[in-house]
Amino acid sequence: MNATEHGQAEPGGRNEAALWRNDTGTLHETSRRTLLHLLKGPYLSGTTHSNLWTALLADEAAIRSRLHDLFLELVIDRDDEFAFVQKVHTDELDVPTALRNEPLTFLDTAMLLTLRQILLASGGEQRVIVGKDEVYEQMQVYRNGDEVTFERNLNSAWGHMKDRYRILHKAADDRVEISPVVKFLIDADRVRELTAIYRNLEPSEQDTGE
Repeated sequence: MNATEHGQAEPGGRNEAALWRNDTGTLHETSRRTLLHLLKGPYLSGTTHSNLWTALLADEAAIRSRLHDLFLELVIDRDDEFAFVQKVHTDELDVPTALRNEPLTFLDTAMLLTLRQILLASGGEQRVIVGKDEVYEQMQVYRNGDEVTFERNLNSAWGHMKDRYRILHKAADDRVEISPVVKFLIDADRVRELTAIYRNLEPSEQDTGE
């Protein structure tokens, strides 16, 4: 690595990565935008942000180091080209929480489980495309209360999957592509735990998020 790579200051104090007067940052502009995108979440897609993905791979070590400064770990899936950050997990110290966690409604979590199951059952297909009706049909097992209320709550959860978590992307007509990042939003142990709990819930105990 030369003296100015990743914006290292040259002899005499000049910062090659400086973007404004008195800027002490050492990452180049695109790498800074990549870091910011990762922090804003929910994830970085190489398909939709190819320039940021290229910067991430080029400056991975430096970006990973900046995230460690914030007690965050960088997770990269190079095959499906996406990356996200999560809290560092270690027994060596009490790690503070740097990320804001949004509570999931019952149907949000149930829909995540359903989408994850559909994705994993696809047999490794490059793209997994489904229709809303297909997902809603599988969600009927979680129905509680009247049909109108349940449909409204399903629509709310579907909107969260598309807009808040960005794991559903429009494919054609009323069909969507499931992002492979859904595999990482809930780990396997949590899937087993939640599935067992939800399947044994009495209908009156299910919180549909209203």
